[in-house]
Amino acid sequence: MPTPHLAAKPGDIADIVLLPGDPLRAKLIAERFFESPTLYNEVRGMLGYTGTYKGRRVSVQGSGMGVPSISIYAHELISEYGVRTLIRVGTCGSMQPQVGIRDLVLGQSASTDSSTVSRRFPGMTFAPTADFHLLHRAWQSANERGFKVHVGNVLSTDTFYDVDQPDGWKTWASHNVLAVEMEAAGLYTIAARLGARALTVLMVSDSLVTHESLSAAERQTGFADMALAALDAAIG
Repeated sequence: MPTPHLAAKPGDIADIVLLPGDPLRAKLIAERFFESPTLYNEVRGMLGYTGTYKGRRVSVQGSGMGVPSISIYAHELISEYGVRTLIRVGTCGSMQPQVGIRDLVLGQSASTDSSTVSRRFPGMTFAPTADFHLLHRAWQSANERGFKVHVGNVLSTDTFYDVDQPDGWKTWASHNVLAVEMEAAGLYTIAARLGARALTVLMVSDSLVTHESLSAAERQTGFADMALAALDAAIG
């Protein structure tokens, strides 16, 4: 049955799903890399498609911005549609001088300032973590495609414009957090709770260290290359 956020019928969604935040990136992935893509969702403008990649049935679903949004889509995909593998594909801001523009960051774990995660564990701390098999496959795939790849901890923050603590990121950086984004911790927590596999694959689009940034066109080109690495990891 359709959910409040997904109009798909049973069987419309594959057991492997890529999760870009931007629904137009979902459209890009489906139209560029899938054979015979079919649109299964347009609710709230969050486009979702199913097709085949290298003979394997796969889906791609826009998931919005932030931990709450991706948590909703992850929960519905896993619990209502039987999805077993979820890979977030997105961009991030580097927090380390050695993590450069256009590099890939694989989120081995995800620290967070989001209460969406902490409220599940009163008085305790949970460490949201990626699936090792997916992580290993993504590392291999990205290296084969010539990316410079970094593996480690990322920060999933609820605050994009931190005007009150503009240097707050430096505390995370001093503990070797590689980059900042807004969704991985939510995805990993939901996947852990519901027994699915999850990974986050990120392209560095800007640097908090050097203040470099990619143009919109450069982000799209790099994103497409990264999506292929994620797809290869997903079906491996």
